[in-house]
Amino acid sequence: MKIVYEKKIKANEIVITPRPVWKCKTCLFYNKRPSCPPFTPSWRDVREWVKHYVFALLIKFSVNMKNFESEKRDTVNWLLRKESELFKQYPFVFALFPGACNLCVDCDFEKTGVCTSPNKVRPSLDALGIEISKLVKLDYNEEVLYSIILLD
Repeated sequence: MKIVYEKKIKANEIVITPRPVWKCKTCLFYNKRPSCPPFTPSWRDVREWVKHYVFALLIKFSVNMKNFESEKRDTVNWLLRKESELFKQYPFVFALFPGACNLCVDCDFEKTGVCTSPNKVRPSLDALGIEISKLVKLDYNEEVLYSIILLD
């Protein structure tokens, strides 16, 4: 995992619609991970929530798809560390995962319905209805992940 860029954006540029949430329903992790629907807030609630932020950090990560799970795990752990660092400056900072949570190699939530790290899990961009394609031009040939950290 490598950070391609971190870009501060205005939070009102973040487009939130039901379309990504509906796309989540076709994913293998739907109803299986705590970062995914139906365990996440509704896109309408998210739209209202994001209105209370002025800025966000848009991050682009390059990942090696041959080691995708490991690279993504590195990405979500980096996001959590970054969120922790930013807390000193932005008390309501909140990181969002680029897809389903994969903090644990074997997800207990899938087996038992109980997450072993509930304080670390963050919702995925899609689960919240965030249309990342409204913020960046997606190139499906790139091996990248995008994420957002809401600042203040």
